[in-house]
Formats: sequence, structure tokens, C-alpha cells
Amino acid sequence: MERDKNNNDGMEKIKNTDHYKAQYQKDFVDKWDELIDWEGRAEGEGAFFINLLKNKGKNKILDLATGTGYHSVTLMSAGFEVHSADGSTEMLHKAWENGRKRNLVLRTIQADWRWLTRDIKERYDAVICLGNSFTHLFAEPDRRKALAEFYAVLKSDGILIIDQRNYDNMLETGYSSKHKYYYAGDRVKAEPVHISDDLVIFEYCFPDQSSYKLNMYPLRKDYCCGLLRGAGFQKITTYGDFQKDYGIKQTDFFIHVAEKQ
Repeated sequence: MERDKNNNDGMEKIKNTDHYKAQYQKDFVDKWDELIDWEGRAEGEGAFFINLLKNKGKNKILDLATGTGYHSVTLMSAGFEVHSADGSTEMLHKAWENGRKRNLVLRTIQADWRWLTRDIKERYDAVICLGNSFTHLFAEPDRRKALAEFYAVLKSDGILIIDQRNYDNMLETGYSSKHKYYYAGDRVKAEPVHISDDLVIFEYCFPDQSSYKLNMYPLRKDYCCGLLRGAGFQKITTYGDFQKDYGIKQTDFFIHVAEKQ
């Protein structure tokens, strides 16, 4: 019984919104671009976000999960004004370095989504939260609080773009992936080692035999859309793997575009 209690206590500890900060260690962050593969990601998503933002007339962008800076750098290079935020100082440092390598200076902001307006006073045409990052929030009050903060930093006609893995498929039929989009590095193995209704643990294994784990809450698609409506967003359009027409079972990622007005 004592062993079961210790196991349960350990599981509850890792099902904590703030636990991600301990998981993004410097040596993991230094390998992150090897996992992402910027060229592979660019090939997979193409100009989807650039075209979407331009078509909607959005220019000032807040990248809320900048990670090592791929989307911030891509959008800045396309002419957008971008502010780059993340909860991990290690990620922000790496993003800034990646920007400098490309002759760009990122404006970085260390911020907790749940108290975003404490650190960010400006208003944006669009907020993006990509890379399956929103699933680091494990408690529903945290999810609702974060979305309320996202809503608050948007202009009156602003939009939120948020993505997630296809957890519906993962929970119902098991894990599968085309490895074409977000984790495109062909020398890195990325797959779940635990799947349950309230926790998915992904393990990332690198060629040097190192491995790292990240904990995620398995957001179902309709539940996520319900949260967006509850935060006040009026229109939500969902894409599957960057396509408006998609098959639920064949989709790796959902991208939700939530419009404030």
C-alpha cells in the first residue's frame, strides 16, 4: 500500500502545470533544434501561418510559446512585428541566439501564461501558441485562466492561433504519426511511453543515447474548442495538418484559429 501511495504521489507531482520548467533542462534545450529540424518543419507547414496572418490583415504578433524561436524568426523574416514569450528562460536564451545567427534581434519576454497581463501591457493583432505547448497546462482552472489572458492581450479584432496533437486518436486507437510536421528530425525518436486519460508522457531519444521526457495533458479537440468559446472567442476554425478538409483519423495536429470579434 505504501508503494502504491508513493507511486500515486509521484504521478500527481508530474501532473502539475509548473513541472515543465524542470523538464526543459539546458542540455535538452540545446538539442531541441535537432528534434524540431527547422528545414523539415518549414517544408511540412510551408507558408501556412504567414498566409493566414496576412490574409486576415494581422501584423503585430505575440508568439507565446516561442521555444527556440522557429516561428518568431520565420514571421519576423516575413516582415511581421513579433514579440517572443516563453515560460522557460533557457528556451528564450536559445531563441535569441537563433535570431542573432539570422541577423535578427528577438524581443523576448519571460512570462507565465496565467498571469500574462502582469508582464505584458501591449495589445496584439494575433497571438500564437504553437508546438502543442498548451497541453503543458494540467488543471482546468489554469487552462481557463491562460485563455482569458490570451484574450485580454488581443486587440478587439484579434485572433488566437493555437495547436494541439490529435489526442482523440491517441486515446482511442493508440499513437501513430507521420513525423512530417512538428518533430521532423529524422535522427530523433519521439513517442509516448505513457498514455492515459489525464496524462501523456513523451520520450525523446537522441543519437548520443540521451533521452528526455515531457508531460502533457491529452486535450480532446472538441473540449479545446469549448474552452476557446468559454473564453469569449466568437468564431473558431479548425485545420487538420494545415488543411481545412481533413480526416480525423489521419491527422497528427489540429490548428485552431479563434477570432475575438
